[in-house]
Amino acid sequence: MLVNLLYFLHFLITLGLIVVVLMQADKGSGLSGAFGGGASQTIFGSTGGIDFIGKITTTLAILFMLTSLGLCVVLTQPSEAGKTNVRQSAGPRAADHVPSVD
Repeated sequence: MLVNLLYFLHFLITLGLIVVVLMQADKGSGLSGAFGGGASQTIFGSTGGIDFIGKITTTLAILFMLTSLGLCVVLTQPSEAGKTNVRQSAGPRAADHVPSVD
């Protein structure tokens, strides 16, 4: 139940992060302008700070990282049967086919 909830939250946060990043305004010269003239305006923008969409992007990015870490912790915990929750291949192992010496 917890894993499904984390998957669902992770999926929603991922979609939200994609939409918010695509909604952001183009800054023009990008990283190449940071090394030329007017670098302070390129780095901090013309307003000098982060706008509302930038704050939403930062919040969603932090939530994305937290849900990623949460899924990693939950999926690597041992289950009741003593196995991990990570899916493993069901193929034959080499130790199962050791020939006997007669």
